[in-house]
Amino acid sequence: MTQVTFKHNPVTLVGTERKVGDKAPNFTVVNRDLEEVTLHDYDGKVRLISVVPSIDTSVCSTQTRKFNEEASNLDNTVVLTISVDLPFAQKKWCAAEGLPNAITLSDHRDLSFGEAYGVVMKELRLLARSVFVVNAAGEIVYTEVVPEGSDHPNYEAAIEAAKKA
Repeated sequence: MTQVTFKHNPVTLVGTERKVGDKAPNFTVVNRDLEEVTLHDYDGKVRLISVVPSIDTSVCSTQTRKFNEEASNLDNTVVLTISVDLPFAQKKWCAAEGLPNAITLSDHRDLSFGEAYGVVMKELRLLARSVFVVNAAGEIVYTEVVPEGSDHPNYEAAIEAAKKA
């Protein structure tokens, strides 16, 4: 299992660690309108899944903005930003940041995504900063679990993986 720290303190990741080549497991999360959303809702598209501990922090905000700006130029690609923030907070953030079309999804209810992808930080009940790229056929083609929660992911590598997917 990947070793992760949050503010330089070790945390325990819960769930099934995912690797390149795995079939992407389905999950159920909630969108800003409190509607259930699953990975399968985006079948046939490349899915760049950007996972943040809380959208309303500087690194998480930058990560969400950067992936949405970069991936908007890619064909057949959707960016899904997932956190355990309440949908209301995600909606407010998108409005304040001028990103009304960003897809933000909440895993607050039952950690369906976090457990399926092995990124639940047990001690904090937050998701570890990570990125997954799932190709149109449903295969994971890129994974990154950022070792220190306050660090940025490798934006270039994730975007490149999405381009090639």
